[in-house]
Amino acid sequence: MLKLTEIAPVETPTEDSLILAFETRQKSRFSACTEHGVKVGLFLPRGAILRANTVLTGPDQVNIRVHAAPEQLSVGRTDDPLVFARSCYHLGNRHIALQILPNEVRYLSDHVLDAMLTSLGLTVTHNCLPFEPEAGAYHSHGH
Repeated sequence: MLKLTEIAPVETPTEDSLILAFETRQKSRFSACTEHGVKVGLFLPRGAILRANTVLTGPDQVNIRVHAAPEQLSVGRTDDPLVFARSCYHLGNRHIALQILPNEVRYLSDHVLDAMLTSLGLTVTHNCLPFEPEAGAYHSHGH
């Protein structure tokens, strides 16, 4: 098993890649299989969230790029800035991981949240897309 223990600069050339769901990218210790079938074990500092395009490396100097796996997402859209702000507020109040884009908010599919956003005035659809939620106000870098 290939051991991955640190994050390399994003411009580092890579030999392989990992496609991971957001839930897995929040963990600091796990095993997985790369696109080329290589078994890897991740042993990263606690609290690190792997973002898309993160490059991982370790003692063997093999570099692996992380990609966000497509996941079933609810996608809420509106052109009304007040409705959009109100919707993001209510989702944030529930501590939901959100990906916020212009006039669009994405979260892991949840029919209860879909109904809430629809009642607030958003149009909600469902798509299978890579999920890259906001890092949060207290992380060193936003997204």
